[in-house]
Amino acid sequence: MSLLSISITLFLIMDSVGTITDFLALIKEIPLKRQRWVILREMLTALVIMTFFYYFGSFLLDSLDVNTATVQIAGGLVLFLIAIKMIFPEEKRLYGAIDKGEPFIVPIATPMIAGPSILATVMFYAYHEATPFRVLMGILIAWTFSASIFWFAFEFHKQISQKALNALERLMGLILTLMAVEMFLKGLRSFISTQGG
Repeated sequence: MSLLSISITLFLIMDSVGTITDFLALIKEIPLKRQRWVILREMLTALVIMTFFYYFGSFLLDSLDVNTATVQIAGGLVLFLIAIKMIFPEEKRLYGAIDKGEPFIVPIATPMIAGPSILATVMFYAYHEATPFRVLMGILIAWTFSASIFWFAFEFHKQISQKALNALERLMGLILTLMAVEMFLKGLRSFISTQGG
């Protein structure tokens, strides 16, 4: 996959647009002067978690001795399930119950940003892509765009209605569906050609 494709996929899975409302609810009780620090800290923590899983995922899948076709097919299925959840979101998210006080790592850094979906995808890319630099750059680019959305979350929420945010999240889910099907088909073609040889 190209750097652009990896970056877009990871950005869509992070779903920063779809979680703006929950994000704002989590930090609304924090003093304004400290909110920026909390956002920066949580985003950097999420980046560290994703980078760790990138290296851990490569080691894990190597240890399991799975082939590239298997990873592509599994990755396509995982992305498809993530996309379906974006198109048909649940009424209550995992972090719907909001505790008072300043959030630390949970639930903003994880699972809101670096959740199971993005970590699983990073692990798949870690094994599938021959160029580590491409995946790491993809993570950084997707993280940068997501961090920017959270940094300006108040401004976004004022300018864009909740209905528009929901519609945008569904559109992102549709795009991710197309990418998921393409990854699955590539894995299937690779598997068929391997069996035929």
